[in-house]
Amino acid sequence: MLPGFGELMRKESLKYVPTAILYRQSAGIREKSLIINLPGKPKSIRECLDVVFPVVLYWIDLIGGAYLECYEGF
Repeated sequence: MLPGFGELMRKESLKYVPTAILYRQSAGIREKSLIINLPGKPKSIRECLDVVFPVVLYWIDLIGGAYLECYEGF
């Protein structure tokens, strides 16, 4: 488990929803996979991903996960 991810996502969600402390956002590592549990609403997913995404690529690199490049605009 990576407690910092859940804490950061709940902190961000608290800006929009007063009951965000009850949410179960979390993240963890299983072998070479980073697993992030996100909220159910698209708006909330975007808010949470915006705040944790800067460290996602770093964590994937640390655990030796695969690196994919995506090109937008196709």
